[in-house]
Amino acid sequence: MANASTLQSWIAGRWIGQEAAAPLHSALDGQLVYHTHAEKIDFDEAVTYARKTGVPGLMKLDFQTRAQRLKALAMYLMERKEELYEISHLTGATRQDSWVDVEGGIGTLFAYASMGSRELPSSNVLHEGPAIALGKRGGFAGTHILVPKGGLAVHINAFNFPIWGLLEKFAPSFLAAMPCIGKPATATSYLTHAVVKMMQESGLLPEGSLQLVIGSTGDLLDRLTGFDAVTFTGSADTAAKLRANPNLIRESVPFTAEADSLNAAILAPDVTPDDPEFDLFVKEVAREMTGKAGQKCTAIRRIIVPEQHVDALGERLRDRLSKVVVGNPKMEGVRMGALASMDQHRDVSERVEMLARGNEIIFGAHHGFNPVGENAAKGAFISPTLLLCRNASVNTAVHDIEAFGPVSTMMTYRDIDEGLHLAALGRGSLVTTLATKDPLIAAHAVPIAAASHGRVHILDRESAVDSTGHGSPLPQLKHGGPGRAGGGEELGGIRAVKHFLQRAAVQGSPTMLTAVTGEYVRGGAVKETEIHPFRRHFEELEIGHSLLTHRRTVSEADIVNFGGVSGDYFYMHFDEIAARDTQFGKRIAHGYFVLSAAAGLFVSPAPGPVLANYGLDNLRFVAPVAIGDTIRARLTCKRKVDRNRTDEQGRGQGVVAWDVQVTNQNDELVASYDILTLVQKRAS
Repeated sequence: MANASTLQSWIAGRWIGQEAAAPLHSALDGQLVYHTHAEKIDFDEAVTYARKTGVPGLMKLDFQTRAQRLKALAMYLMERKEELYEISHLTGATRQDSWVDVEGGIGTLFAYASMGSRELPSSNVLHEGPAIALGKRGGFAGTHILVPKGGLAVHINAFNFPIWGLLEKFAPSFLAAMPCIGKPATATSYLTHAVVKMMQESGLLPEGSLQLVIGSTGDLLDRLTGFDAVTFTGSADTAAKLRANPNLIRESVPFTAEADSLNAAILAPDVTPDDPEFDLFVKEVAREMTGKAGQKCTAIRRIIVPEQHVDALGERLRDRLSKVVVGNPKMEGVRMGALASMDQHRDVSERVEMLARGNEIIFGAHHGFNPVGENAAKGAFISPTLLLCRNASVNTAVHDIEAFGPVSTMMTYRDIDEGLHLAALGRGSLVTTLATKDPLIAAHAVPIAAASHGRVHILDRESAVDSTGHGSPLPQLKHGGPGRAGGGEELGGIRAVKHFLQRAAVQGSPTMLTAVTGEYVRGGAVKETEIHPFRRHFEELEIGHSLLTHRRTVSEADIVNFGGVSGDYFYMHFDEIAARDTQFGKRIAHGYFVLSAAAGLFVSPAPGPVLANYGLDNLRFVAPVAIGDTIRARLTCKRKVDRNRTDEQGRGQGVVAWDVQVTNQNDELVASYDILTLVQKRAS
C-alpha cells in the first residue's frame, strides 16, 4: 500500500478518526499499511448509545427474527469474502489460515442462526422448563425463564483471528439482544475494521447493536454495571489484569476469559509406529504447529509420548516439518506464513530461547530455514521449532512457558497415568488430543483429562475420516477451559446465548406461568371451543387451545391386532401366566398402541392446516394400560414458534408443540408427551 490509511472506530452511529497515530505494518515485508487513529473515544457516549439505542432496537426483534438477521448477515459477508481474504493476506496468513478466520467466522453466524431458529422461541422469553409443582393441590408451581439483561457486552479479542474472534462472540450476544462493543487487538485491527464496515453497510443490524473500538479501551470497563458482560480472548496475564478491574469486581460484572494455554497431544501407549494412528498423530501435530504459524490459542504446545516411541516420532515430525515451505503465502508451494507482527516475532524468539534451556532443539532455524518472497527478510517469518524434553516432571518450564508461534515440545512418559499427569501440569488447557485405538484406554484417560481441559479430542482411524481436528473450536460445542485457560465457556451452542441472558425463577399458578412463559404449563387454564385445534391455522391458535377427546376401551383384540401389525409379541402383552408374575400382575397393552390409540382419538382426519407431524418429545409411559381399561386424551397447544418460513407455494408456516396427556378411567395419567407439528398460516 503506497499510502497508509487511518482506521476509524464506529461509535454511536458514526465513524471516528482522522488523525493518524500508531503505525501498523504488513507481517510479510514490514511495509506500513495502516495507522490507528489519535482521537480519543467518548466511552460514556458509547455505553449510553448501546443502552439507549442498541437495546431497544434489538428488543423490537424476537429470538427468531434475530436468528434470521444472523443468517442474512452471514450470506451478505460470504458474498464479499474475497475482499476480506485480500486484507487478511497482510497479517501473514495463508489462504487456509484465512479460511479459518474468514469463512470460519461467517460459518459461526450461520451455525448460530440455525441453532436459534431450531431452539429458540418467537418471543424474548426463553422458558427453561419443565415447571415444577410446589404445592399438593396443583395451584402453585415454579419454573425458570431467561430474558435479555438490558445491558451491553464488551468483547475484547486477540490478534490471531480478527474476524472469527469478533463473530464468535457477536453471534450469541446478538441472539440474546445484547448490543456489543468490539475491541480487536491493535496489530490486526484493520481486518476487524473491514468486516465491521461490511456489517454496518449491510443494513441488517439495528442501530447501536455493534460498535467498534480501534486502539485503547480507555475507561470503558469503569462504566459497566452488573447488567453488562465482558468477554476476553488473549493471554492469561492480560486476562488476570482485566479481571481485577476494581469496577468489574465492585459491580459483579460477568467476566469470561478464554486464555492461551499449553494444550497437549497425548500418544497413547497402545499406538505403535506401524499403526495408522501414529501417522495421524504426526500429521495432527505438524498441522497444529504450522497452521496460522502456530498462532492459535488451541495449538498443540506439548507432545506427550511413550518413551519407547519418542525417537520414531521425532524422526517423522522432523521429516514432515522439513518439507514445510515458509514465506509469502501468495507464492506457489508456501504452506506457512508469517507471525502477525515483528513484536510477536521477538516475543516468540525469546521464549524459544527460554524453552531451549535444558532441552534439545531437534528441528529449528538451524535446519536451513529460508523464507521465500520479496523482502521476506523484513517480514515476521520464523522457523517451525520442535524441542525435546526428557525430564518433563522436573523441568517445569515446558508447562509454564508458551511460545505463541510454530513451537512445540515433545516430552516422554512411562505409563498413561504419568502422561495424563504431565498434561495436567499445564494448569488448565483449552483442548487435548488423545490418539489411541483402544476404547478401554479412552474410557480410562478421557475422564481424567477432562478435569483439566475444556475439550478432549479422541483421534483414531475411524474419527479421522470426518474429524475437524484438534485445533478447531465448533459453534455447537464448548470452547474454553479451566484454570490457566481462563475458566470461560465461549461457544457451546445455545449455552453461549444463555450466558448473555438473565435467568430468573418464577413462582405462581400454572395459569400465570403459562402467561409469563408463553408455553402451556400443566394445570393451567385451557381454552376449549367447538373448533378442533387441528382445524385452526397457525395465527389463529392460542396457547391453551385444547381438546378433551371421547373415550376408548382397550380390548384383547386391540393387543392381538397391534402385535400382528407391529411384530411385537413381547411376553407382557401375550403370556398371561408370565405376566402374572410381574409387578403388574396381568397382561398389559403395548405402550406404542396407547400412543396410536390416542392419536386416533385426537387427530382430525380431513385435510387442514396441520401439514406434518415430525416428532415426539419427552415421551413417558407413566402407568400400565390393561385389557378393559378405558383411555382418553387431552391435546393442548403448548408452544408456537413462528420461524417466518414459507413453502414452495409461498404459504407461511409455523411450528406448534402440543401437550398430550393420556389418562385412564380413574383420571390417572398413563402416557405423557409432546407432539411437534408443522402448521400452515392463512393465505395472504
